[in-house]
Formats: sequence, structure tokens, C-alpha cells
Amino acid sequence: MLICGIKLTHDGGVAVIDGDRLLFSIETEKIANGLRYSPLGQLSVVTDVLRSEGCDPADIDQFVVDGWFDDDAFGGEAVPSGKPSRLSVGSGKDRKTLMVAPYQDKGGDADPVARFTFDDHDFGVPGGGYVSYHHVSNHLMGAYCASPFAAREEDAFVLVWDGGMMPRLYAVIAGTRQVVPVATLLPIAGNGFADFSSQFGPFHAPSLDLGNDEFLRRHLAIAGKAMAYAALGTVNEDTFSVFDSLLADVRDGRPQSAVMVGETVARRRDEWFAGMSDADLITSFQDYLGLRLLESLTSAVHGELPGQSPVPSQLSRSSRLNLVLAGGCALNIKWNSRIRASGVFNEIFIPPFPNDSGAAIGTAACEMFRRGGSGLKWDVYSGPRADVGQLPAGWNSRECDERGVAQLLHADGATVAVVDGRAELGPRALGNRSILAAATSLSMKDRLNDMKDRASYRPVAPVCLSSHAADVFTPGGHDPYMLFEHRTRDQWSERIPAVLHLDETARLQTIDESANSATARILAEYAKISGIPVLCNTSANFNGHGFFPDVASAARWGQADYVWSNGRVYFGQDDR
Repeated sequence: MLICGIKLTHDGGVAVIDGDRLLFSIETEKIANGLRYSPLGQLSVVTDVLRSEGCDPADIDQFVVDGWFDDDAFGGEAVPSGKPSRLSVGSGKDRKTLMVAPYQDKGGDADPVARFTFDDHDFGVPGGGYVSYHHVSNHLMGAYCASPFAAREEDAFVLVWDGGMMPRLYAVIAGTRQVVPVATLLPIAGNGFADFSSQFGPFHAPSLDLGNDEFLRRHLAIAGKAMAYAALGTVNEDTFSVFDSLLADVRDGRPQSAVMVGETVARRRDEWFAGMSDADLITSFQDYLGLRLLESLTSAVHGELPGQSPVPSQLSRSSRLNLVLAGGCALNIKWNSRIRASGVFNEIFIPPFPNDSGAAIGTAACEMFRRGGSGLKWDVYSGPRADVGQLPAGWNSRECDERGVAQLLHADGATVAVVDGRAELGPRALGNRSILAAATSLSMKDRLNDMKDRASYRPVAPVCLSSHAADVFTPGGHDPYMLFEHRTRDQWSERIPAVLHLDETARLQTIDESANSATARILAEYAKISGIPVLCNTSANFNGHGFFPDVASAARWGQADYVWSNGRVYFGQDDR
């Protein structure tokens, strides 16, 4: 059974599941150096992607399209109608309007994984038609089906908080295959942190124009940058009561409620928050949201949130509580770490693609689940394959194994762009499209930020061998997707200063030596040579674009000392 999931709007992509195994997921931004958050574009891209992976559209048993807002109601509705949406795709003579599922479910007793059937497009299979699921459904089922809980046939709570939706808690009951809405946790949409931050500091935008593609891309990038910028500030808990009061006035969850809160704070900051910097306000609001999220989540899990649906008895009696986090907000490591540290849940899982980069996978997973599947077998390195491409004039190469790369990193203090194998899923470089460097000098962080034309407050992530993570970091457990906050243990902050953020935290990626990534082998060799099982890891890409698709792109960028791929090192000078 071949299921093809399709995400048409921003963070577009195409994914194929064969039975219960993910074959590939190709995000539009990772094709030919596409712009970050690119939509799919023309519908013909689906056919192009399938054929590039050796799959004919006629081989697909079911096409599945992600749900979205109606073209005539951009920004969504506070209370979804349940009616299908009309979505325009492509441009010019290739422009087409498709019917898709609404953005989110109606709540209450409605089926969170409702299936919509349409026949207004066949995706190359005459008479085939397609089905569609709510956008919230793809986050819900994509994350749950990718989790170890689904593989073990265990129940789990799933918290979905993304873009234009308020944080919603669901329960998946594995034995009966039920998906049950539990509660809405906060009256603020997932883009709320970005919307608030857009009123301050380097992110200030006088107005929101999310219908403009260029503005939308800038706005989608704010949350991650603001999370880093917040380290310049100090949390002031005196602000929390003010935020409570302001959000109480927008309890209908209007998409731009956080913009209104930010505008009010900016207008009255001298009166309410005298002496607080922009960074202080952003970090305080981030901390406030994390605290309120945890409070509401804890109450909902125990059946204590006013107006919530009853917690399914299987979960309320369980001594083992599992939680899955999904949606773009699951990329906020501060919130994730707060929830994990609370001890409310026995185990927490977040996929490496919690935001819309995983929407094509998620919408295919919805169909897999409806047809009786549950646990999805997948590998994080399932993106586009790396190629060499046409190298610029003057570039050469030589054979070089992983130990040779480690020696360049250690002895030469070199920066090496790894463009090897299949790209990682999701927005974070996890070894196959990474720039690696020694972490032993604080100046390396500045050097990498300069190379990538990034603000000086942006952090550089550490990648650490899993077998050494607990020795170097705390808590230092299994964290293969950079989704939780860690700190270095005694003595290590002086040994690896380049990977410490301004607040002394680190966005750690752990990697097993057996991982399907050359970076694991490079790091293992580097640890043998240097005694340090940690390297700097930042994404290999043009600023504002997806990961490099080939060696030639990294060479044209020309900022790394070397580019490495498939046993060869590439360089721009003859004497290297």
C-alpha cells in the first residue's frame, strides 16, 4: 500500500509511506537551494518528486493532501466550520483550486482524524482523486505514529500547538484506536510568541501581512531567532500578572491576539515595565507562556481543567503517562525542557519534524492510521539524496575518510561542510547537511556566525557522541534531534566554549556511533584524536534557504574551508 502525503502551502513537501515504512520525505526548500518555508508551487512538483525517487504516480494507491485555511478566510476562523476549504495552488495557466480539509477539527465530539474525499484532481492517476485531513490531524498523527509509544502500542497524550491554532491536548488510545479531544490549554495561537516578539527588538514589524510570501517567510523565522535573542534578557515574573490580564481580554483565541498584547505592552511599557529592555520583555513572555502551558497541561492530564472533556479512563488509571509534542511550538527547547523537568510524564517524544516540515509525513500517516496502521518505521535521514553537481572553476578533490576529516578539524582548526547521503528530515541539521568545527575556542562561534551571516547572539549547537553525553552535559540523555536544553558539567564549559549560548545552555544533539550519518563516524574519530567527544554543528545552507542539495552549492557558497561527501574532500586551492 503506497500512500503519498502532500503539503501544498508553506513548508511544502511530498512524502511516501509503503505499508508502515516511510520511504522518503522531500521538503520543497531542500530542492535546488529553495527558499526556507517554500510552498510546493505547481502541482506538477508532486510528479517530479515521485519520479526522482523512482516512483510512478500510477503506483500510488492513495494521494493525501494536508488541510488548510480557505482562500477567502486567510488567517482562519476562531471556531472552525467543518466545511472543506478552497485552496489555490500554482500560478498562471497552471493555477488550480483544490478542495481540502479545514485547518482544524471542530472539537467536542467531532472526529479529530476526519477524512475528506475529493475528486477535483487526480495527481496523474485518472479517476484517482484524493483524500484530505485537517492540518491539526497531520501534526497529531504524524508525531504519534512516529513515536516509540505507537511502536509499543501504548496510549499517549498528544499536545498539538502550531501556527494558527491554540494548544490542544488529545489522547490516543492504542488498544481501541481512538483519538479523543481532551482540552484547549491556552487562549493563544501557536504563532503567539513570534507575533509578540514582532513588536520588539530586531524583529519589529509595524504590521502583519501574512498573505505576502516574503513577509510570511520572515515571520516564520522569528520564533527561533527570538528564542536565541531572549538569552540577552532577564525574566521578570512581575510581568506575568499583566500578561494574564491582557490575554483574558482575547480568550476567543483570535490568531493575532499576541500581536495585540505586544502592541499594548509596547505602548505602555514605560508605565508598566520601566527599565526593561526588549530582550527582557521577549524572554519574560516566553517564560510566561511556558509556565502557563505546563500549568494547564498538568491540570488537563489530571482532569482538572474547567470545561475539558473527561480524560479517557485508560489514561486516567495509568501509572505510566506518555506525552507527544507536535506543531511548530515543539521546537521551543525552553518549553520542552520545562515540561520534561516537571516529572508529570514518564516519557516525552518529539519528532525532528514537529512543525510543517513534517506535514507531508503526517497527512500520509493519517491515512495509514485510518487503514489500520499505527507505528511508523522511519529514519531521520530520509530527505533528498546528495549529489556532487558542477563544481566551480578551481575546485579540486581527493580521497579522504572520516578519520582524515577529524584530523582537519583537530589539527587545522578547519570548518568542514558535510553534504553526504540523504538529508535529514525537519528544520535542523543533524549531520548529513552540517558544518562541523572544533568547539574548543570561543572564537569559533563568532567565526561560524560570520560565515553564515547570522547575528552574534545566535548559538551554535553541539553534537556529542551518545555514549559520552551524560559525562559532558546535564541532563545529557538521549536527544538526537536538538529539542531540549542542556548545560555542561564541571570543567567542560572551558573545554567546549563555542557551543554554549549566552545563558550557558546548549541545544544538544546526541548521535550514536552506529547512526546512518558520516558525522557520527567523523565525531568518533575526532574523539579518539582530541579526547573531546563534541563538535560544533550548524546547518549547511545559503542564508534563508534550505540545506545544500549538492557539493557544488557548498563550493559556490565558499565559506567553509572544506566540503566533504562520500569519502572525498573538496577544496578551492590546489595546495590543500
